[in-house]
Amino acid sequence: MIDSEKLSEKPAAEAPPEANKAADWRFRWHEIIFEADTPKGKAFDVSLLIAIVISVLIVMLQSVEAIEDRFGTALNVMEWAITIGFSIEYALRIACVRQPFRYIFSFWGIVDLLSVLPTYVGLIIPRSQSLSVVRVFRLIRVFRIFKLNNYVQESRVLVEALRAARPKIVVFLLVVMSLILVMGTTVYVIENQFSERSDFTSIPKSIYWAIVTITTVGYGDIAPQTIPGQTIAAIAMILGYAIIIVPSGIFSVEIIAASKAQTNTQVCPSCTKEGHDDDAKYCKYCGAKL
Repeated sequence: MIDSEKLSEKPAAEAPPEANKAADWRFRWHEIIFEADTPKGKAFDVSLLIAIVISVLIVMLQSVEAIEDRFGTALNVMEWAITIGFSIEYALRIACVRQPFRYIFSFWGIVDLLSVLPTYVGLIIPRSQSLSVVRVFRLIRVFRIFKLNNYVQESRVLVEALRAARPKIVVFLLVVMSLILVMGTTVYVIENQFSERSDFTSIPKSIYWAIVTITTVGYGDIAPQTIPGQTIAAIAMILGYAIIIVPSGIFSVEIIAASKAQTNTQVCPSCTKEGHDDDAKYCKYCGAKL
């Protein structure tokens, strides 16, 4: 007698071989490109860092006229070779993550894009390829690659503190900008009212003077000549010293709060975010399994 339960059982649906191959391909390249725990991943990242250093040196050498006249062609060929390599790497980063747009619009995604754009833009706008020095920001990854955990943790503390302090700093900047606008406009009115020859020829120029004064830079290229104007200048200088400690105090408090969190260098395969807890099984940003 045939068991009816066995007849009712159906084989589990298997994923098409093409889908498995695509998933394996993405997984292998994600491990190489985004992780530094494996030998291949570390070798890839070290090679990338060497290429970044070389490319920045090339950009610097190209700005020296004597070197450019003698070795310009060779340097240009090297720069294009590195740029094409970075372009391929950027395309692979997009291809091997589950949610490409999360990577593209992330901090590192924007930095990676900006590291290749200037060379292409240089075909249209001369000398704009010098902006390729933005690639130097990618060297920050050296802390993660070589497992310098103390530096990794401290960099995360700074990022988290900046993120937490952002609303307070925005409000502070709005207050300061309002103060600058009022002081600049007031000095513009006073100087043009009581002085026969005033350097404050417009409100924007007066606002520039107020920014320079409140930030205690003091270029001295513009200065009020009347007593009321000089009085406002004195008030602006004193305020500059008084308010300069406000953002540093806000930031210090947030650093203390952020330094209590302990995270690792694991990268989410879906959104490419780092900074997960040591015992985390799922990404705290997108919920994907780690």
